[in-house]
Amino acid sequence: MDCKILVLDDEQEIADLVELFLRNENYTVYKFYTAQEALDCIDTTELDLAILDIMLPDISGLSICQKIREKHTYPIIMLTAKDAETDKITGLTLGADDYIIKPFRPLELVARVKAQLRRYKKYNQGMEKSDNRVIFHSGLVIDTNTHEVLLNEKPLSLTPTEFSILRILCEHKGSVVSSEKLFHEIWGDEYFTKNNNTITVHIRHLREKMDDVTDNPKYIKTVWGVGYKIEK
Repeated sequence: MDCKILVLDDEQEIADLVELFLRNENYTVYKFYTAQEALDCIDTTELDLAILDIMLPDISGLSICQKIREKHTYPIIMLTAKDAETDKITGLTLGADDYIIKPFRPLELVARVKAQLRRYKKYNQGMEKSDNRVIFHSGLVIDTNTHEVLLNEKPLSLTPTEFSILRILCEHKGSVVSSEKLFHEIWGDEYFTKNNNTITVHIRHLREKMDDVTDNPKYIKTVWGVGYKIEK
């Protein structure tokens, strides 16, 4: 698969190991040990995915994630310390698509990379389709052709993951969609666990963008212990 992946980690052994496993999958890898070198690559190279360590000596991986999201929509996977729950949530809020906890199994990281690239490829293919399918719901207009969303005639700037969550919930409006189902539909990933809060954080960020963060949100309802739903 001809995909270009940026790997940034100041721990050289980890960066080298990740590079080895990704190259074995025929990915083109741009490996860096310092944030500034990675930023130069981001500015000059058309990438398909980035893997960023959060704890870096020069610039935080979270800051780099934020800079990427200013211009690009390709997937970002954050590498986090085992107990850094705040960093995980912050990374997802800033636009990261997934995180993996150190120490990790290289094959699990490869599986996560493949899942993100499949989703990103599917997203881009959706941008090219001409079926002009549009979903309408209570002031929401979701154009699955252009991947544009309007809320009360105002555009919403959503990441591909946020767009996918909103689209899936609207397609199943009136029914509860579990976090596990959302996770599998978006990432096609077998590594879902009950304590995985990736979907929860994306839902919260989506509600913030929709200005729907009251105790009784109008659009995305939480069904405790089950999942999420949008009423008919």
